[in-house]
Amino acid sequence: MSLSNDIKGIDLIKNKGLVWIYVDQPTREKLDTLSREYPLHELNIEDCLSKNQLPKIDRYDDHVFIILQFPTIKKEKTIPRFSQLSLFIGKDFLISIHQGNLKPLTDLFLACKFQNVKNIKAIMGNSPGYLLHSILDALVDDLLHLLMKVIGNLDDIEDAVFDDKVAIAKDISILRREITTLRRIVVPLKRIMVEVISRDVRKFSTDVEEEDLISYFNDINDHVSKVLEALDESKETIEIYKDTDHMLSSEKTNKILSFLTILFTLSIPVSIIGTFYGMNILIPGSVNYSENMFDYIPFMLTTGLSVGALIVMLYYFRKLGWLNNLTK
Repeated sequence: MSLSNDIKGIDLIKNKGLVWIYVDQPTREKLDTLSREYPLHELNIEDCLSKNQLPKIDRYDDHVFIILQFPTIKKEKTIPRFSQLSLFIGKDFLISIHQGNLKPLTDLFLACKFQNVKNIKAIMGNSPGYLLHSILDALVDDLLHLLMKVIGNLDDIEDAVFDDKVAIAKDISILRREITTLRRIVVPLKRIMVEVISRDVRKFSTDVEEEDLISYFNDINDHVSKVLEALDESKETIEIYKDTDHMLSSEKTNKILSFLTILFTLSIPVSIIGTFYGMNILIPGSVNYSENMFDYIPFMLTTGLSVGALIVMLYYFRKLGWLNNLTK
């Protein structure tokens, strides 16, 4: 292959016949340039230009195309976002394509490019299978760091759940979203890793490296499995914290409502008496006194209507079953 290292937006490293081509922020022009030198299928090129493809593996006679997703966090945002990584892996080349926001991949390429030959050999090895292992290992290690942050946030929420002075409903919701996002990344990654180990490691490894590379990929797969198990446990834990916070908040609300209900109930007799004596009618015991009983007819009517309305409401409430618990 005669691909030049001077093409803008495309960088490459060569080591003993193996070429690592690094592309960030892919464009149609860049991928068309690569397709003239390497057997890239048009459908795979379209997948690389899209930012929201589902993880998958496409196998061809002379190369394999892999799409993976890894989390990335912007400085102004704490919630992980999906970032797509596309890989073309052939007998003597590996092409990595991403949007430029996978920092572990960028750091790995720069370490390979600007450091000594010994470091290049440690990263690239002698086959594209070994280089693929190095890339996945760096990205999965970064995934483990994000998992540690999630577990740390879980510990903080555990301390805050039982603190009445702290409102953590929003923090719980954000952490649930983080865990869900990471699980949506790790579950397909686990499936892809199993397929790569079972079908593709031998295809792109030398006979000498084959056995060792399977062990290396099994180690990455083991890390992915541990991440998935930890995320499942974290999901269950955050659901418990959510239910606990809801229960404690409801209990606190009920205490406040109970206090207000008692306060309102205690004020009812005073309100009733004040209401009767505030009416513009003659009431026994008031300042306006009369010896004529007919002058008290408005008072009798008001009292009778009030008592009658009370009896009707009690009957209606009992018919609805609202008073059953009070009569048991």
